[in-house]
Amino acid sequence: MKISAVYLWAIFMVLFGILEGANYLSVSSAQIVFSEGAVTAVLALAFLVPLTTDTFDLSIGEVMSLSIVIMCWMGKNTHVPIPIVCLGLVVFGGIIGFVSGFVVVKLKVNSLIATLGMSQIILALGLLWSRNSTIYSVFSPEVLSWGNRTFFKIPILDIYLLVFAVIIWFVLEHTPLGRRMFATGGNPEAARLVGIRTNRLVWGSLVASGMIAACAGIMYTLQIGSYTSDVGGGYLFPALTAVFFGASQLSQRPNVWGTIIAYFCLAWGIQGLDLRFGVQTYWVSPMFQGLALVVAVAIASSRGSVGGGRDGKFLRRFGMKKEPALAVVSDEETQAEE
Repeated sequence: MKISAVYLWAIFMVLFGILEGANYLSVSSAQIVFSEGAVTAVLALAFLVPLTTDTFDLSIGEVMSLSIVIMCWMGKNTHVPIPIVCLGLVVFGGIIGFVSGFVVVKLKVNSLIATLGMSQIILALGLLWSRNSTIYSVFSPEVLSWGNRTFFKIPILDIYLLVFAVIIWFVLEHTPLGRRMFATGGNPEAARLVGIRTNRLVWGSLVASGMIAACAGIMYTLQIGSYTSDVGGGYLFPALTAVFFGASQLSQRPNVWGTIIAYFCLAWGIQGLDLRFGVQTYWVSPMFQGLALVVAVAIASSRGSVGGGRDGKFLRRFGMKKEPALAVVSDEETQAEE
């Protein structure tokens, strides 16, 4: 079903609403879920962009983490204005994505392996920069207000998320660039034959992914104001789950609104489990996220929502049968690009 996430969300609301009552259905509970989830949802969008070209970026969690390290370190040890720091971090995230793109496109390393290796390199840089220690809150209340204020009771981080979502949705769904990215992800060889510069699209998607992941790190820092070594990796699995589960929603391919709906559906499920079993039951969330990721990938691949290209071959073992369509890219658009 194209909106199974919505049905699952409704089940969570009814089930935990009965079990936990006002604690689960309160305004404060909603603000916690949506405020804390905005960063992960943006990180999911960072994974979504290269996935449209059948490229996997597993380094996004560590890019986010390194961005937090650098921003906190700069805030503690320098007087560089925060807007300039943020701009520099976005550029830095793009550079990381550029290096990943070089390894994938020029060295022809599978994107799973390339970005997994990059994630460990980035992790090492973060540990070196932070000296494997916590960087405590170093920002003024005025700076932190940009991550904690609300507008009409809507957390500002969700407004940032909405801006990212609208921009990415428009590019992917309503521009020739987006159609070429989906064509590349569906069948790169056929896309290349009709004149699409697939390598350029894969490379560019990884650059964009790094920049968006850096933005997720900026959002986290503006909200929390400090760094701990466990940040980053813990955000990766929920982000991946949201993208794969979301790919089976709405348009039956990786898409922005399906990703966001899937993420917050699962976030409400975790919120209910935490209230039911208590925060001391530390194994509940990892167990739920792990099972959700396996199920999400199985559903998405069995429906042909992802895994149509070279780097997605491992997903086809689940029984994907969908043949990609390249009709979305017209001859006129291809000629215009050239």
